[in-house]
Formats: sequence, structure tokens, C-alpha cells
Amino acid sequence: MLKIIQNLPTQAGIYQYFDESGRVLYVGKAKNLKNRVKSYWRFTPTLQPNPTLEVRIRRMLAQAVTIEYIIVETETDALILENSLIKQLNPKYNILLRDDKTYPYIYIDESQAFPRFELTRKIIKNKNIKGNSISYYGPFPNGGKVLLDTLYEVFPMVQKKSCLNGKKACLFYQIEKCLAPCEGKITKEEYQIIITKAKESISKRYILIKVLHEKMMKLALSERYEEAGKLRDNIQTLEKLTIGSHLDLKSLEDMDIFAIVNGKSKGVIIKLFMRQGKIISSAFSTFRGVNIYDENEAYKQALLEFYHNETPQIAKTILVADNFEDKEEISTLLSKRFSKTITIHHPLKGSKKRLTTLAISNAHEILKQRDQEEIEPKISELFELETLPYRVESFDNSHMMGVATVGAMVVWNEGKWQKNHYRRYKLQAKDEYGQMREMLRRRIDSFGKNPAPNLWILDGGETLRQLALKLLDEVNMRLDVIAIAKEKLDHKAHRAKGSAKDIIYTKESVFKLSPTDKYLQWVQRQRDEAHRFAIAYHQNRKRKEDTQNSLLQKKGIGSATIKKLLNYFGTFEAIKNASFEELALATSTTIAKNLKT
Repeated sequence: MLKIIQNLPTQAGIYQYFDESGRVLYVGKAKNLKNRVKSYWRFTPTLQPNPTLEVRIRRMLAQAVTIEYIIVETETDALILENSLIKQLNPKYNILLRDDKTYPYIYIDESQAFPRFELTRKIIKNKNIKGNSISYYGPFPNGGKVLLDTLYEVFPMVQKKSCLNGKKACLFYQIEKCLAPCEGKITKEEYQIIITKAKESISKRYILIKVLHEKMMKLALSERYEEAGKLRDNIQTLEKLTIGSHLDLKSLEDMDIFAIVNGKSKGVIIKLFMRQGKIISSAFSTFRGVNIYDENEAYKQALLEFYHNETPQIAKTILVADNFEDKEEISTLLSKRFSKTITIHHPLKGSKKRLTTLAISNAHEILKQRDQEEIEPKISELFELETLPYRVESFDNSHMMGVATVGAMVVWNEGKWQKNHYRRYKLQAKDEYGQMREMLRRRIDSFGKNPAPNLWILDGGETLRQLALKLLDEVNMRLDVIAIAKEKLDHKAHRAKGSAKDIIYTKESVFKLSPTDKYLQWVQRQRDEAHRFAIAYHQNRKRKEDTQNSLLQKKGIGSATIKKLLNYFGTFEAIKNASFEELALATSTTIAKNLKT
């Protein structure tokens, strides 16, 4: 490694430290690779870690046996590549923030004669849009849909896109929720007055809440309790949409405020969004890895993840609660990304300092509220895992005699199922080992887009666990893997309840826990959800294939020929799209004629 360090180039780039197993320990970026990497070491009398470094970096260097690097053109490119590799490889000593949400915005295109408010999570691109006619409001991490629905509840605007296609007033006009511009009952100028009031109420939500409250009371007096209850819930959502604060700036500035606080067992990222001097919404997310927390890395990841290229609106001023090292580089990168000057500021006094203090106070409050006994640290201790399993992916497959073979992945994150990250797989392999290999390889291939979890749970025994470790080793990934399987009685895995116990296979041990053990039940819960999801997908596929089988049989195609066709083409869709010549080659000209008639 000494020779590599001595011959490093002086260009910008990223560097990666690897352990003796070839797994990446740490990814960093540098304006000058030679100077940056040399700063980690002392060279006399022998190569030793720099004693002034923090403990986690010295621990990493003690495990490092080699270093690799990639040269890029600019430090900005290095920042982007560093962030991408951390997400993809999940190095042991890099903190990884998993806040990959995109928040909705409310937007309106006022180039239209009678414009409407709608939701979007990205920049609206349409060749028919004129100039700067689109206005964005937000982001709204929570309650954006309720806020949009409330605008249409309070103001008599065009309720649906299709309304303007007709030439006759519809039901919305009759119930006084629209003023029928389709029949010319309202002019463009009169409609614009309504739009102006609606735009004002997006930030001054007390206007909406007051109207909703009045409607709720009328509905309650009319004994329409279900409708009144819905309005009550909407009122509560609007009231909770933002962190409460009396800090409004007289200058009517737009600012985003970020604060990151590292706690004892978890950390919190707080985001406040101020528009025209008022905090209009807020959001928070938690993260793990507090033992390897690095303030600079945390702020870099938080900002780069939030301000991606498709973000509809970005404030020109970003306030941060800490003065992190790469603040200026991030500012430069974002300014280039959005083609406008963006300043990242760490205020030391005044109203802006009070905003970051407010964000920090809320972060501490969230940590306090969530600081309750968690099972994950004890799971990690019992099974001797390398990390705390706060994000878990569990896998299972399902088929019936080789028919409709599918796989499923379910995701457990921060104590709840993250169903928008569930994945279903159509599998080609005929045996369970091959099916699991196919599924895990496809998941590994997606690590660049959806970062790896802390733990994999497989429905199977030690053979499948070793398979997963082998696949991970091929891409130098470090990830805890455990497997759960039924104890074999008389050389068979009895599925009947109570006839056999579940066995858990880990890196260090094999566990036969009591059926009432809460740690076993935690693993079973992951396995059972993956099994449920896989079975549901299998049944859906099986019904479709049975229908397609029936259609082929009506054409005089027997089950043996159907199986032959599937073995040749793979799917019913491929059979349907095959040419006469391909079908004749796979079977016979007679069958090909039957299929094509």
C-alpha cells in the first residue's frame, strides 16, 4: 500500500480503502488525491495511521490492506461519484443516510385560460408551456394531497381536467363547486381573482381551516357525521403540516433549513421549508450508524439526495445548523445543477440563527419521543451481526410443480413495512437454489439505484445463506445474511404447525429458539411477510397462465405441447408473438397453423 500512496496522482478523484477480503471499507473524495490520502498516514519509521485522526478512521486504517482510486476532471465530479459509490457499496465506515423520498409540490400553469392546481414530484416539461407560467408551491412532505383537495373544496375552480373538454355545465356546477367556465358563466378575469385567493391560502392555511371548520359544523348539525369527520381529519392534517413556529421573516425570503443531530442510538435530519418569510412545511427522517457518524458526510448526503436534478423548486438560500467542511463545494455543485447561484449559509446570529436553533430543538424532541426500547439492537447482539438491522430485506419464492415460478422481496424499515419498496420477480430457474440465485443477483444489480439494506433474511437453510454470501463477495459487498428454515424430521421439513421448529442460521451459530421467543418471532414475521407476498404473486400468475393454457387447449394444443412451447419460448407472451416459422421449428407446421388461426 505504501507504494500506491507514494505514486498517487495530484488530480481530483475518489479513493477506496479495502480490507484483506477485498471488501470496501471507506470511500472518500479529494481535490488532490496525493495530498488527501497522505494526510491519513505517518511514514516514519514505518507506515502508521495518523494519530490525530478520529477513532473510527484509525480503526478503518488498521483493517485496510490496499487502496484504489479513480481520477475525475473536477472536485464537483468527485463529490457526485463519491455519493454514488457510498449508496451503491455501503462501505463499513461511511455513514449512509437512507432518505430517498421525493416530496410533492403543488403547481399551477397560468398560461391556461382556466388553470388548475395539481401535484407533481418533478419539474413539469411540456412544449406547450409558455415562458415562466408555471408556479410551484412546496415541498409538502406530509398532507400535500389533503391541501390540494382542500383548495378545491373551498374555492369554486375547475375540478377536473376533463371538465373543460365539455361544453355543458356538469354536477360540480350544480353543487356549487365550479362556476362553469365551459358555458362561459365566468370570465377569465373573474376566475383569476379566485386563483389569486387560492394561491394566497396555500401559505396562509388558516383561511382554509376556517372555511373547513364552518362546513364541518354545518354537516354535524345536519347529522352528516361521516362527512363532518372527514373534514375534521383534514383540518388536523393541515394543522400538523408544519412545525409550529412564530418565526416569520419580514423580508419574505425563500429558504430551506437543514439540521442534523446525532443521538445515542439514532440520528435525525430535520428540514424546514420557508417561503415568503413563513415556514410552510417540514419533514424529518432518522438514520443509523451513529458510531461512525461524520458531520461532513451527513450534510453532503442529505443535500445531494434532496436537491436532485428533478427537484421542481429550490430556494436560493440554504441554512445549515453546522459549518461542515464541504459546504462551499456543495454550493458550487448545486449552483451548476440548477443554473442559478445557491448559497449554503451557517448563521451565527439573528433570525436565521433562530431558524437553525428551532430545527435543532425539534430534532432533539424527535429523538426524545423515539428513544424507546427497540428489539433490533438485541437482534444484532444475539445473532452477532456486524450492523444494527434497521432496514431488512427478506426473500422467498413460490411455484407449483415448476409453474408460475416467482420470487418476492419485502422490506422492513425503522419498525414498519415499507411496501413501496417491495419487489416481485418472474423467475426462470427450475430449482429453489437457482431461483434464489436469480433473485439475489437481480437485487444486487439494483444496489446502485436502491442501496443495500443492513440485513438479508432468506427462507431456506445454510446452503442458501452461503449462496448469498458468495454473490455478495463477487461484488465486494459487506452485508449480514441469515436464513430461517424448518427443522427436518425424518429427512423432511415438516410445515405443519408445531411438528417442527424453525432454525435460524447465522454467520457464527445455528439457533433453535423456543416458539415463544420474541427474537425468533421477529425473524418469523419477516419470513412470513415475504412468503405471503410471494404466494399472492404466484396465485395471480397461476390464474393468468391457467387462462392462457385454456385458450391454447381450445385450439387443440395438448398439455405436453404447451409445456414444450413454454420450454422453448419461455412465456405465453413470447408464444403469442412468435412467427409461424418459429412455431413450426419448435413444434410442427400443423400446430403452428392452429396457433396462427
